[in-house]
Amino acid sequence: MLVDNGVNGDSRVQKAARSAADAGWEVILLGRAPGGQTQTWQLGRAEVRLIEVADPLARRRHEFRRVLRRGPLAYPPNGIAPHRAQAVKAWQTDLRLREAELTLAARAGRPVPGRQHRALAAERLAARVTGKWVSLRYWQLTRGQQARRKLAGPVDRFYTWFWEAVRGDGAWRRLEPSLWDWELAFGPVIDALRPDLIHANDYKMLGVGARATLRARAAGRPVKLVWDAHEFLPGLNPALSRGRWLRAQCAHEREYAPVADAVVTVSPSLAELLVREHHLPERPAVVLNAPNALPPRSAESTPAPDLRALCGVGRDVPLLAYSGAVAPVRGVDILIEALPALPGVHAALVSLPPGRGSTPSIDALRRRAAELGVADRVHVLPYVPHHQVAAFLSAADAAISPLHHLPNHEIALSNKFFEYSHARLPIIVSDVRTMAETVRETGQGEVFRAQDVDDFVRAARTVLADPDRYRAAYDRPGMLEEWTWERQAEVLDGVYTRLLAGEPAATPAPSVSGAIG
Repeated sequence: MLVDNGVNGDSRVQKAARSAADAGWEVILLGRAPGGQTQTWQLGRAEVRLIEVADPLARRRHEFRRVLRRGPLAYPPNGIAPHRAQAVKAWQTDLRLREAELTLAARAGRPVPGRQHRALAAERLAARVTGKWVSLRYWQLTRGQQARRKLAGPVDRFYTWFWEAVRGDGAWRRLEPSLWDWELAFGPVIDALRPDLIHANDYKMLGVGARATLRARAAGRPVKLVWDAHEFLPGLNPALSRGRWLRAQCAHEREYAPVADAVVTVSPSLAELLVREHHLPERPAVVLNAPNALPPRSAESTPAPDLRALCGVGRDVPLLAYSGAVAPVRGVDILIEALPALPGVHAALVSLPPGRGSTPSIDALRRRAAELGVADRVHVLPYVPHHQVAAFLSAADAAISPLHHLPNHEIALSNKFFEYSHARLPIIVSDVRTMAETVRETGQGEVFRAQDVDDFVRAARTVLADPDRYRAAYDRPGMLEEWTWERQAEVLDGVYTRLLAGEPAATPAPSVSGAIG
């Protein structure tokens, strides 16, 4: 099983590895080691190995040279600019210290020759002039680098067009060579493991898994490849399509999608898009991002934290919850903008990554809350383990999913949607297509127009006026049972079993009967 992150924080991958191992498969999950330090641990019966991924190809060739037409005075991009800037700061700091020493000497009545003052003044002038010169050259370097960052200038667009015309989908080799960094790190490890089946999560790992599959087949081993598509790559933020990155990633995905023996994905809408985009011979199996009905055995004795205690509010205080990352396109700012119109309502944002006190997006929300005079009603909290999320959030009165309209958001049934559902919370969701249709069908919440603060306020007031009306939707027989990882794991196990001709039993067993890399 392959993933392009450090595993921790990726609940879908963790659940897939653990449940497959519980079903009797020998699972080795390969991920990227944070900080380059190789790590190994057990995730239930699955083994996790994080490997170092060196990324020298992530830097493009133009980053190693100056572009004289954009900055004729710019420093070369070899690290000398920050060195010179820091050296000037040290020089200026030393001058201030020497000036303080002369001041103290004068106060103490010790004679200070005038030439020392004149020499110090001349050196201060030299340091100031040098500082401006260094700043100018550093600024020209930074401006030139920023201008090339999106690779959307005329020269960059011609380069992209040329290689797409010459190589077709193979153009990613020129447009995004950093994809080879993943291959060079993961490929030898996969080959040494000699897996029977490779489960590649998302688009970067699709290529890594496909190339390992082709090498194994050429060597006479009938390896099977499962591609787990977490999102619709062409539907990422449209701003990315103006540059080179998204075009290269899409070409890479198109080249290797046909190698997959089976495709699984996260929603029925995305399954249909993948069939059309890649001309798949069959509709991908849908494995929802649903939570576990029961916590893993190793976590059964660990209770979830008390959400209201962490927020410092009582049971009678209206509390709206949001769980997940904060970014502009996720629309969380609408909750802050709405609070002045929702007197007494508090907001719990479960959004802090492990080991971090904040992020730039969270800082922006905090500043806006202070400007609106509602900072005391906004509570930013750290993530909890994925098996605790539903229990943790259940103390709120309602939850929000305020996504903006983007192609991937229209087809999403996100982790948080199912976690909110298992917390039995009324959901206030923006009118992105799939989630809005689901909420309207089930009656578990209210839909508002995305990015419309007044309509969000209307929806929030409606829900908070009678939350039990919406909670009653979860009493419908079978709804929550269908939205569990245990049910999704049966689908995934069925895919594995079909591909490997029934080598392991589909029932949980401690024996090892097939290797999944």
